[in-house]
Amino acid sequence: MILSDHEEMQSWRDSHGSYQPVYGPGPTPNYAEQYAPPIQSEYRGGYAEQKSPYENDRFRPKKRLNDPIFLILFIAQLVGMGILAGIVISDYIKKGGLGGGLGEDDSGNNITLNKHTLYLLLLVTGAALLLSTIYLMLARAFTRGIMHITLVLSILLNIGICVYYWIEKYYSGAIVFTIIAVLSMFAYFGYRSRIPLAATLLEVVMDIAKHHPSVYFVAFISLILQAGYSVLYTFTAIGVYEKWTPGNPSCSSGTSCSSAKVTGLIVYATFSYLWTSQVIANVSLATLAGGPFGSWYYFGPREAGMMPRHPTSSAFARASTLSLGSIAFGSLIVTLLELLRLLLNAARNNANADGSPVEACLACCAECIIGCIESAVQYFNRYAYIEIALYGKPYLQAAKDTWRLFADRGVDALVNDSLVSMTLTWGAYAVGLLCSLFAYLYLKYTHPAYNSAGQYTAPVVAFAFFIGAMCTLTLSSAIEAGVSTIFVGLGEDPQVLAARAPILWGLIAKTYPQIFQGIPRV
Repeated sequence: MILSDHEEMQSWRDSHGSYQPVYGPGPTPNYAEQYAPPIQSEYRGGYAEQKSPYENDRFRPKKRLNDPIFLILFIAQLVGMGILAGIVISDYIKKGGLGGGLGEDDSGNNITLNKHTLYLLLLVTGAALLLSTIYLMLARAFTRGIMHITLVLSILLNIGICVYYWIEKYYSGAIVFTIIAVLSMFAYFGYRSRIPLAATLLEVVMDIAKHHPSVYFVAFISLILQAGYSVLYTFTAIGVYEKWTPGNPSCSSGTSCSSAKVTGLIVYATFSYLWTSQVIANVSLATLAGGPFGSWYYFGPREAGMMPRHPTSSAFARASTLSLGSIAFGSLIVTLLELLRLLLNAARNNANADGSPVEACLACCAECIIGCIESAVQYFNRYAYIEIALYGKPYLQAAKDTWRLFADRGVDALVNDSLVSMTLTWGAYAVGLLCSLFAYLYLKYTHPAYNSAGQYTAPVVAFAFFIGAMCTLTLSSAIEAGVSTIFVGLGEDPQVLAARAPILWGLIAKTYPQIFQGIPRV
């Protein structure tokens, strides 16, 4: 028998019973001091009646393909990357590369990147995989301390790399890291007062994940896919350099070689890598937001018996099919900004190498501006993806509804002050720095023939940084999904959090009372 929406909602309320606080899975009693929020007295009759989880077709989106143009574009670029990789890798295997080996081996070709760099980037990918996993394990074991550790470690890494680059006279990198190190030191003192609330929020998310192993399953599957795609990108980038760089032996066999062709193909391969990496991470985010985290918020813990069966697989089916075009749309915007920032970084390095400090400074300023815009778009997109995961909306509608929801309820102030996303991003940044430092030291002490004058140091270090950062961001997107889902839930039904995680609710009510204004009383 098929029930109407009204009958189904009433049936859900009857079976759910009264709106009683549920303490597990959720924050354990020692998450924070018990706190009775000042607005509690306003709810003399208890909390407002809980809405049906299925309200407005939540968890039951319409079966329609959203943003199909961007889905087609995404598939097309993926096919193009596959064709390019097939051409250069097959040629690479056939010719055996341009020599070079693991460790201190200068026997390879001295014109362009050779097998030496291939081994280096494969080691970087393995290191990124290991460091990302360690970071997630530390975040689970030392949830409250990981914020202090990450922020302090990032500052120390910035200072250390800055000092090292000055000693090595790598001036473009030294100037950038000096600015970042100074800003990060000042920022830390402003962040400390916001750590307790963010730490409690992160603890709640970690506690939910302990009761839903699918969170870690999705996270590690995404990480493996990201690492695999990083390996493909590594082979493709090295193959492009070896096949089309002017002056290498391949050019004498009839291959049309030019620096413009190498630049164009590397830009395309990097664009494909960044876009696909973004999509992998965001599909993971939408899967977990529309699955275990969203179900926990709107249905209650699994033990309550109201959660749908297989929420994770259902959410993944939606995210990877009907909503994939919308996810690709949002990811494309960030990818274009990130690619522009990379091109400005390359322009800054070239200007610094040519002894043009004014041009290098202008490129650095433009790079910082684009980076700020990119961060803002990434922050906004995350919540749009959750609207997509819960309701199956197209990207533009989800983005517009997210902005209106946050502005009306005042959740934007909480989101802006939250350090969880910043901590995870700094963690990815730290892993990326470690990978790039490893690549730099490897080049310095192994002396590959193609880098005798240091002309390939910048691109190799950049490859290593993005491989490390992308792997960690992909893994940490599982945790961000939980935090962001709670924020969206606060915007839609803030009173629900009082039942799910009362201590977190109290901390938020104390600091951001505007979020709970206008909640009806019973």
